Amino acid sequence: MTMRLRDRLAGVVADGGDLVFGRVCAGCGEYPGLLCDSCTDELVGPPALRELIGDGGVPVAGAASYAGVVGGIVVEHKERGRLGLSRPLGDALAVAVTAATEAGCTGCAGRQLALVPVPSRRSTVRGRGHDPVLRTARRAASVLRRAGQEATVIPALRHARKVADQAGLGRVARDANVRGSMVVRRSADRLLAPRCPVLVDDVMTSGATLRECVRAFETAGLTPCAAAVIAIAT
Repeated sequence: MTMRLRDRLAGVVADGGDLVFGRVCAGCGEYPGLLCDSCTDELVGPPALRELIGDGGVPVAGAASYAGVVGGIVVEHKERGRLGLSRPLGDALAVAVTAATEAGCTGCAGRQLALVPVPSRRSTVRGRGHDPVLRTARRAASVLRRAGQEATVIPALRHARKVADQAGLGRVARDANVRGSMVVRRSADRLLAPRCPVLVDDVMTSGATLRECVRAFETAGLTPCAAAVIAIAT
């Protein structure tokens, strides 16, 4: 059985559990089901725009603020394996991708979007049993295609070395911790060249990880058009 099929089956089981056992909203914890209407609205709010360093500056958009309800939803999906949340989180990511590309893409009309997920370490994926960023990126690409925008997911980045836990580090320390930690996979330039590359992640705090992704792209002679996240920490 492939990992993708296992993930799909696990998602079906989790969704069934929400219905059969009455699991409550992942955001507020007050209503039955996966996510109540109020928390869904908070997750997909007006996108916020920031700018990343890099040649010309790479714009990044987030669909929500990483606080309270939204933070809880991301944690439920990422750390507690509530896989059905990849749908509303992917929907939010699609909103952010649209806002980011509208702000950052010039001369990309008619080009297919290539969503490039920030990679998770293999050990982390094994521990969690899934790759949350890859999962939500695939959902976002599906949403964008249904809206008429050609989009695909290309895992073009990989880790080149281990990094320390970023928790508790300041901006300068975070940048130093991840600098040089990512590289573009071989032959990815061939896949990305005819497309509009958009870096995607679940949360942006200091922006260190996304800046490292931009650096890895530029080292490989590539330029991301934009970056998008589900939520931005304020």
